[in-house]
Amino acid sequence: MMTDGPATPILDRVQQPSDLASLDDAQLRLLADELRAETIDIVSRTGGHLGAGLGVVELTVALHAVFRAPRDKIVWDVGHQCYPHKILTGRRDRMRTLRMGGGLSGFTKRQESAFDPFGAGHSSTSISAALGFAMARELGGDP
Repeated sequence: MMTDGPATPILDRVQQPSDLASLDDAQLRLLADELRAETIDIVSRTGGHLGAGLGVVELTVALHAVFRAPRDKIVWDVGHQCYPHKILTGRRDRMRTLRMGGGLSGFTKRQESAFDPFGAGHSSTSISAALGFAMARELGGDP
């Protein structure tokens, strides 16, 4: 639970994406609002790219509510979209180290979490990554 940031009673109950399964639609909408406020608070302290993450808050909540990451791979087009994803995938307590030496990466990073299937960087690398994951699945070598 964050004490110096926005009030986030629903987000405080989410440690992993599987925790979203117990939330109803109204709670998921409130979670998106809290996730947005938390993202703004974090980036206002650490710096970073705010717009990309804010643009995918509802998408992030929906993807994690429907799919079962890390089994189901969620591929972000631009690494900066991943801030809400990082918060929902067990890294919330370290988000205030974002982009700092020894802290969390500003992009998805495989070494950081099983929920990051590849190291997203700048735009369009996701197309190749997603195609590679699909081909591996079809060939029976799901990574």
